[in-house]
Amino acid sequence: MNTALWIAQAMLFIVFLYSGFYKSSRSAPELVAMGQTGVEGMQDPFIHFIGVVELLGCAGIIFPWLLKIVPVLTPVAAVGFGIIMVPAGIIHIRRGEYGVAVGNTVVLLLAAFVAVGRFSQL
Repeated sequence: MNTALWIAQAMLFIVFLYSGFYKSSRSAPELVAMGQTGVEGMQDPFIHFIGVVELLGCAGIIFPWLLKIVPVLTPVAAVGFGIIMVPAGIIHIRRGEYGVAVGNTVVLLLAAFVAVGRFSQL
């Protein structure tokens, strides 16, 4: 179980590192051109805020559990990632981007798996 949780944490880390890096450093038109259509119509400062939060979540999904320093932050980060996926999925469904919404659901399920698994190990 521990190995599966670490794999899920690594997958969440990779997904949100990519997303957070670009959202924190690019404008909305650049992101839309890259295929991140969910940010279309949002203000750049809000997008940058989301990106920074995602990057902070990347640190939280790995390091607290790895270093055994306030390990409760790892499942809390997973809950945060899950929360981010709910409006993301809604946005993509409204845009008719059902494939992307399925991806959001997969990420939500990964986050839920990590949250439940790590909370149960505290």
